[in-house]
Amino acid sequence: MLAFFNKRKNYGIKPGLERINRLLELLDHPQNKTKAIHIAGTNGKGSTISYLQHVLMANGYKVGVYVSPSLSSLTGHIFCNDHKISDEAFLQILNIMYPAICELDESGDYPTEYEILTALAFMYFKDHVDIALIETAMGGRYDTTNCFQPILSIITNIDKDHTSFLGETIREITYHKAGIIKDDIPVIVGDVTDEAFNVIQEEATTKQAEIYRLYEEFNYQLIQANNHKQTFTWFDSHGKSIKIAIQMCGEHQVKNSAVAMMAIQYSMEIGYKIDMKKSLIGIEQASVPGRFELIQEKPMIILDGAHNLAGIKAFIDTATEHYRKMNKHLIFAGFKDKELHKMLQSLSGSFSTITVTSFEHQRAASAEYLYNLIDSKHVFKIENWKRAIEAIHKHSANENEVYFITGSLNFIAVVRNYLLK
Repeated sequence: MLAFFNKRKNYGIKPGLERINRLLELLDHPQNKTKAIHIAGTNGKGSTISYLQHVLMANGYKVGVYVSPSLSSLTGHIFCNDHKISDEAFLQILNIMYPAICELDESGDYPTEYEILTALAFMYFKDHVDIALIETAMGGRYDTTNCFQPILSIITNIDKDHTSFLGETIREITYHKAGIIKDDIPVIVGDVTDEAFNVIQEEATTKQAEIYRLYEEFNYQLIQANNHKQTFTWFDSHGKSIKIAIQMCGEHQVKNSAVAMMAIQYSMEIGYKIDMKKSLIGIEQASVPGRFELIQEKPMIILDGAHNLAGIKAFIDTATEHYRKMNKHLIFAGFKDKELHKMLQSLSGSFSTITVTSFEHQRAASAEYLYNLIDSKHVFKIENWKRAIEAIHKHSANENEVYFITGSLNFIAVVRNYLLK
């Protein structure tokens, strides 16, 4: 199974919907047999999905989740409730799909690893879940996941990322994200600038899709925040208000959960049976691996997949707010096609030390490269990331020390698996 997908990596990233649509056609359109919500955005997709997933689970629904990247393995892209698809189910569906994959290969139109995974997710969901939550990998309009008719679209936020594929400007990037909006299907929009919203509005008007925008059709008021819980009041333009508690840190998580609550309200309007008491318990239980996750307490180690400039800003704000009086140390590794200089410059003033490192990936920047991007006597380099982790355990006797590990989500995934073992 791994060998098969490793071979597919040779076909790289190929934006466009022709291959996935052809593959789904050969598989008798499994995407049309699943009720699903489509989620795009620069950041916050995973958290918004987790809030929605836990609310729906609390109300008795079987919830499919398709995410990218996976923090564990191939099967970690596809979930039913809290459980990854089993190796047996994954392989069984792949065997069913294999003749269709071969047919495309023989025509010279080789489906990529991600296209096969997406089709496999829909094949699984059609028989196992009541509703699915589908996360875009990159952009939206030409993302492989943009191959189905959702019951609702969500755009969490817009910022600069994947600029080599999506464009250098907010308008260009938003054009891609707004591509998930479908005819007559409402779209919920999170915290976006007016420039981005104008592009979304143009697309929604063309598609006759109703918009629910944060700060307009719904809003929130923060009540209290600490290391363990945030409480806020969610309210809509009709005067409805709900007091909500979440365990994830940072005001950006309040925004994500507010977007999720708007999606829940809409789901109730179209017939989903939702009990609000159960929902509030579910939303408070939501968490996302690798998103400001306390992975170890002695020494205190927190993982956060802040993989772009906007994510770095939210990460710094949250770390500063919740660990203001502690000595904060950082380990960082990232992809060389990101805005690494700006990311590291933003980080440089907020931590007692920064250790740059690297990991095994064709896009990973070397520790030497990262080290030369930042001018500070408090920056250190360790090329092997495992040695950087081991250094924490050697030098961390002080309880006033907290260690953060951030950068690429792929980096966070390998570190997380290592620490959990």
